[in-house]
Amino acid sequence: MRASVDPGRCQGHTLCAMIAPESFQLSDIDGSASAVNGQVAADLEDSVREAVRSCPEQAISLDGRRESADQPTVTEKGAL
Repeated sequence: MRASVDPGRCQGHTLCAMIAPESFQLSDIDGSASAVNGQVAADLEDSVREAVRSCPEQAISLDGRRESADQPTVTEKGAL
């Protein structure tokens, strides 16, 4: 699974970095988030999915797809 943060949507709420600190880092300049490494390790996938669901700006995408709290989680293969 690959994670990415849209810098145009991220407002620096920091929830992703609190939920999945191994996967997201915050900018010292504006507090916006970015993925530490686009490829998410298998043991971190659950925390990254939780970070995606928790992002109020829906700025995080997995495998190029955005998810929100009211959508089912998308697996790595794209099946629901």
